[in-house]
Amino acid sequence: MMLSTPAAELVLILAWIYPSSALYFHIGETEKKCFIEEIPDETMVIGKYRTQLWDKQSSSFLPSTPGLGMHVEIKDPDTKIILSRQYGSEGRFTFTSHTPGEHQICLHSNSTKMALFAGGKLRVHLDIQVGEHTNNYPEIAAKDKLTELQLRVRQLLDQVEQIQKEQNYQRYREERFRMTSESTNQRVLWWSIAQTLILIVTGIWQMKHLKSFFEAKKLV
Repeated sequence: MMLSTPAAELVLILAWIYPSSALYFHIGETEKKCFIEEIPDETMVIGKYRTQLWDKQSSSFLPSTPGLGMHVEIKDPDTKIILSRQYGSEGRFTFTSHTPGEHQICLHSNSTKMALFAGGKLRVHLDIQVGEHTNNYPEIAAKDKLTELQLRVRQLLDQVEQIQKEQNYQRYREERFRMTSESTNQRVLWWSIAQTLILIVTGIWQMKHLKSFFEAKKLV
């Protein structure tokens, strides 16, 4: 079924509003990888990861040993640490944002266990879910004994709540941007005034210097 243009735009907007990013990356023994997530306030974030070790014999990545651990550190927009914990080779971390803005999610391996494999090559699969995507609706339906219609209404209410949070966050970003622009414009204005005053003072000083020079030479 083909979607109309407004419907297609709505789908794209909803896909942007409810992010869920899955990726993988490689890290070395002492290397740290950090990711930035723009998150509204009072929004739950769930991250899941699993690690794989490089096997030279098979020339492929294999599931890592249980002894290998990962350290997860999360900072809020004020660089305050809101989560710092050691996990295993496969894990799940959860946190709720209390300040809107860019949150930094960093992962690095525990170097004492990196000696378990040669080459120091580790692949980490990371899946980050934000907002409404963190809800396990089949589990909610079974727990609260919801019908299919009631579950759909619950999903829509959660989506509306997340849209409101995103709108509030966009207003917050616009306000911050406006304050930054006004501050920059004000600094530019004062710098222009300062330059003008410097030019005027320099011109007056040059005129007085030339007048004294001409009087000393008896040209005037």
